[in-house]
Amino acid sequence: MNKNMQKSLIKIIIALILFVITSVINFNNHLINNIIFIISYIIVGYSVILKAVKNILRGKVFDENFLMTIATIGAFCISEFPEAVAVMLFYQVGEWFQSYAVDKSRKSIASLMDIRPDYANVCREEIIKVSPEEVDVDEVILIRPGEKIPLDGIVTKGTSTLNTLALTGEAIPKRVKEGDEVLSGSINNDGILKVKVTKVFTESTVSKILDLVENASSRRSKSENFISKFAKYYTPIVVVIAIMLAIIPPLLIENATFSDWLYRALSFLVVSCPCALVISIPLSFFGGIGAASKIGALVKGSNYLEALSQTETIVCDKTGTLTEGVFKVGKIEAIGYSEAELLRYAAYAENHSNHPISISIKEAYNKKIDEKLVTNTKEISGKGLISQVNKHTVLIGNEKLMNEYKITFTKNQGIGTIIYIAIDNKFAGTITIADEIKKDAYKAINLFKENGIKKIVMLTGDKENISKEVADKLGIDEYHAELLPQDKVTETEKLMRKKAPNSKLVFIGDGINDAPVLALSDIGVAMGGLGSDAAIEAADVVIMTDEPSKLATAIKISRKTMKIVKQNIIFAISVKIIVLMLSAFGLATMWAAVFADVGVSVLAILNALRILRIKNIE
Repeated sequence: MNKNMQKSLIKIIIALILFVITSVINFNNHLINNIIFIISYIIVGYSVILKAVKNILRGKVFDENFLMTIATIGAFCISEFPEAVAVMLFYQVGEWFQSYAVDKSRKSIASLMDIRPDYANVCREEIIKVSPEEVDVDEVILIRPGEKIPLDGIVTKGTSTLNTLALTGEAIPKRVKEGDEVLSGSINNDGILKVKVTKVFTESTVSKILDLVENASSRRSKSENFISKFAKYYTPIVVVIAIMLAIIPPLLIENATFSDWLYRALSFLVVSCPCALVISIPLSFFGGIGAASKIGALVKGSNYLEALSQTETIVCDKTGTLTEGVFKVGKIEAIGYSEAELLRYAAYAENHSNHPISISIKEAYNKKIDEKLVTNTKEISGKGLISQVNKHTVLIGNEKLMNEYKITFTKNQGIGTIIYIAIDNKFAGTITIADEIKKDAYKAINLFKENGIKKIVMLTGDKENISKEVADKLGIDEYHAELLPQDKVTETEKLMRKKAPNSKLVFIGDGINDAPVLALSDIGVAMGGLGSDAAIEAADVVIMTDEPSKLATAIKISRKTMKIVKQNIIFAISVKIIVLMLSAFGLATMWAAVFADVGVSVLAILNALRILRIKNIE
């Protein structure tokens, strides 16, 4: 609880004690009772009256401060001292609950705001402490245990574990060593690290995340815009009705008293305050964005959170989104050699190549290569390479390479990238290289279907047979393979035209070639862990891990948020209409008016806070 909330609570308690003492004990002296009521009123009402006056001077007349001030001063004028104090007291109780709710919601994203680094230890002639903004690319920084990593970079020395909870929502520490990439905003747990900076502070991960969070509230949902417009016209109208209610009936109705109708008008004003809607609706969205941030999904605005709830079609990229995005050796089929021998020849032949396929073969071999045994390596563009390995001629590549050297071989019909190997001009077998499906992808597709997603489509530039296998294994409804970036745009446009008018299409991807589709779709979702800067910039939602299932959870959060928003709108308007009518006919006292205003506000706020119960969402 912050200091302002503590001060407000103390004022409320003091005023409440004075109010209860005066109401219950009663000093049998109207003057003393009224003085105590006035003191109690000033304690809790001074700030409201001051705000009302300041807003009137600024030209902003019809707000809740004005309504509360007029209603309570009017109650004093007709000698309804207890009602006047009660209205202001319980209004302040409602305001305190609002502050509490906002404070609680802010704490849900406080960890994100805490990731801002205060300094960087930069290694120049000596280690000096400077602002992260003063560090240039390629400079080396030192991160001690317990310190935040101030800038993105690559570890040049040391090993450690990093706390990435604020970035990814994952509690398991990440182990890093020399050569690994580290992201700003992570916290160094144990070892001392030296990191070579790869991005200036304004382009770093922490800077981008903070910018997303700070600007999220500026993008308002349709529901919030509706409530703002509603309050803008609604409040002046009810003030005019209240004035007419106080003046016209006493003039037209026989035996009607001015004080009676003024009391009704004041009760009408208290009820009319749209606090429950104006407070709880934005709070619900704020809480929803905070809840999503807790699980590592950054939503750039409440308009996107609202749109997520209407998702019926999800379009996925394949590589890096549904698959790991890295090549791994799958099946080895050897002829005349053991599998281990074939892999050894392949690894030695590929020793000097940095192609992803070469790297995957060497990783699978996972033994030290004696470079003296490898000579005369020659790369044949688009086909493979030829190399001398321990005086044996090794050909390794695709079918074209085998045909060029007139090697008789057996075609492999397997799924994946097939590497053909010949040793001393004789076919020796094949190695299948494949991109593995993420374990989380299975979970994601199942959750999408459980959440009522009607169509899941995969768009990829990969081969037809590989794409079909991935789609079949995951249970994807539709896929399109061998697409260029512009083809993905064309296919997405077709899907956008086919979807239902009120439904939304979400595209989730991670690569720079996905940026056009992210911008085109109703909601673009970028995989932030491996995602490119261009994709993150173009996206409306950023998943800070490489887990597509986070999107399913974000959709669930958005739907729960919208459910709460609709509940609050219906509840608040229904209660207010009923009590407004009762007040106009003199059937509701100012106490009922207080409940219709403050009580409804408190209940709506408490209902909005339910969105923060993440355990019930995941």
